[in-house]
This record gives sequence, structure tokens and C-alpha cells, in this order.
Amino acid sequence: ALAARLVERRLNADRSDRAGATLPCGCGARASYAGRRAKTVTTVLGALRLERAYYHCPACNAGFHPRDRALGIEGGSLSPGAVRMTGLAAARASFAETGTLLHDLAGVNVDAKQAERTAEALGREIAADEREVVAAGPGRAPTMYLGMDGTGVPVRRAELAGRAGKQADGSARTREAKLVAVWAGAVDARGRDLPEREPGSVSYSAAVESAAARDTDPEPSPFARRVEREARRRGFDRASRQVVIGDGAPWIWNIADMSFPDAVQIVDLFHAKQHLWDVAKAIYGPGTDTAERWAKRRRDELDDGRIGALLAALRRHQGRDEARRCIGYVRRNRHRMQYPKFRAMGLCVGSGVVEAGCKHVLGTRCKRPGMHWSVNGVNAIAALRCCVLSNRFDSFWQRRRAANG
Repeated sequence: ALAARLVERRLNADRSDRAGATLPCGCGARASYAGRRAKTVTTVLGALRLERAYYHCPACNAGFHPRDRALGIEGGSLSPGAVRMTGLAAARASFAETGTLLHDLAGVNVDAKQAERTAEALGREIAADEREVVAAGPGRAPTMYLGMDGTGVPVRRAELAGRAGKQADGSARTREAKLVAVWAGAVDARGRDLPEREPGSVSYSAAVESAAARDTDPEPSPFARRVEREARRRGFDRASRQVVIGDGAPWIWNIADMSFPDAVQIVDLFHAKQHLWDVAKAIYGPGTDTAERWAKRRRDELDDGRIGALLAALRRHQGRDEARRCIGYVRRNRHRMQYPKFRAMGLCVGSGVVEAGCKHVLGTRCKRPGMHWSVNGVNAIAALRCCVLSNRFDSFWQRRRAANG
């Protein structure tokens, strides 16, 4: 508080922001000096009451404060430092919790609505930066992995008009946010690939946007372009060995085929086994010993790469919808289920990284009880959170500071 008062006095004593009787206005005309006006600004030191020179333009009937531009507080009441603190807190906690954290830990008063406006505005800046800054970072691993998945995020009713969903009446309560995760494979002391990820190597990008594209479309889908940008940033497209892991959804393989035709494609082993367990429950009932024994035999066949035997066992029950769907799933993806071969190559066969990413990046922040987002809002917070969790926030902030002078 003492420091805040000293800074406040110093700034208010400095009247050099009155730079003449007139100054150029953004409209091209000249704005005239019209006195000094006060504004309370929240900074990392607390609240400051600043008096600034004000210029008014009669041509466009608008005005501006030169000092606001110089201090980075034009159009808002938070200093850049307070914006940074608010953004970092709101990337991890709800807007109400953000206000409480800033007050309790730093003595900075930001209410929930102000935290929401600030964090979403910052997230929109990060989203624009993500589209523009795609230069590859330094270094890359011999084996790079890329995973894609989607998860439903609760949105406002207006965002669901005309959309089919999984509710009993066919309506929807969520929109699907899609996430791409890229990570490096670990190596042992001899430089041999391990079926593990390199610690600290995961990065994310996510948004509620379409992955659908037609053959006649001049460009890939919005999400496919997002995937390509993240791949370039991480050097995935330049890795000696590229691996795409997914749960078997066709849109994942469509993007992989189009963007990374040389990549090894792997169906996540957990998802494949879950399909078999669903069939077992449908045939023999959930929780029964017979279902467990049948599912274990099918899982062993999958682990051993005996896809023919697996399909033969499924065909004996193809009168059931679950079995027919599983047969189609295995047939479509059998070349992505060569698990003994993949293990011999030292490759991961599970998508735990991207599964955890959906929960950690999107679920933990955006799917709390009572939350209902706008699509623009969830995309802004997803961009902010991905930036923070991918350890790119500091480099973004440096670019932001340079752009704002």
C-alpha cells in the first residue's frame, strides 16, 4: 500500500502527458487538450487514483488519454501486471476463485466479472497469437507422438439451437471441444526408443471447432489447421518417426491421412479393449464371471495380434448390435491394432496423454458443476489454459509487451 501511494504521487506529479494544445487523433483530425481526468487503476501494488491529460476530437467526438496508452491501461482498469496475474489465475481456477486468490495472496481486488472479462480478452489475444506464431521451436525428438480427442463442454442454450445430442429427447447439452496433444517419446541411455513420453514434453491446443471437411473444400477443416500448426510448432512434421494415436474416431484418421500420411497410426489399446468389454456385458450381463472370462480371452487375442481369431469370436455373436458394431470397428482399424509390432518398435500403444489432456486441460476448468459457457468464452479460456499448460505463456507475454511498446 505504501508503494502504491508513492507511485500514485509520482505519476500524478508528472504532467508531461500534456504534450501540447493539440495531438493527432486516430481519425486523422486534431484533438484538443480538455483538462485532466481521474481514473482508478488496479495494479499489482493495489489501487491507484491517476489524473491524466485528456484530449477530445471534435471531428469524431471521441477522446483519449496519452498516459493510458503509455501505461497499457487504455480501455480497462487493470495494469498489465494485474492483467497477467488475473490471466494466470483464471487459467487454473474459476472466475470467482480467481478474485478470491488475488485478494488473499496479493491484496489485489478483482471481482468475478472483471476476472471473466480480463481472462477471456487475454485468451482471445492468445488465440490470435496461436494462429500467427507457428515457427518450430528448438530441437525435436527422434520419435514424436500426436494425439487427438474430443470432450463435451456444457454451453448456453442459445449455442445448442438445432443441434442433435445424446439426451433422451435427442437434444444436446454440450458442444464438443477438440484437443490435440503433441509429445516426445522417451529414449534410454543408448538412445533407443522407450514406450513412454519424455517428461515435460507435452503441449496442447484446443477449441470448439469443426473437424469436418469435404474433398472439394479449398482448405482443411478449422481443427485440422489447428493440428497442423501445433505439429509445426513442435517439429512433429520433421521427426524421424511420427506416430498418431486416437480412439478410432474416423475424423482423427481423416486428419492423420491428410496431414501426416507417413505417420504410424495406432488405436489406443484401452479404447479397443473397452469395446470388447461392452460386447461382453451385452452378451453375458455386466459383472458376471462369464462376461469377464469372455472379455479376457478377447483382450488376450488383441494383445497378441490375433485379429482373425478375435473377429471369428465376435462373428459368433453378430446377431447383437454391440457385436456388429465392434466387428466394424476392428475391421476398419485392424492395421492400427498391430500391438506386438508396435511394442517391438518401442512405441506407446495407449493414448493416456491425450485422454489426460482432455480431463486436465478442458474438464478440470470448463466442466465444473453449474458452468454454462458461450462458445467464444470456452475457446478463449481453452486458448489461455493451453498456453499456460504448454509453458508458452512467458513467450506470448514478451511478444505482447513488444507489440504494445
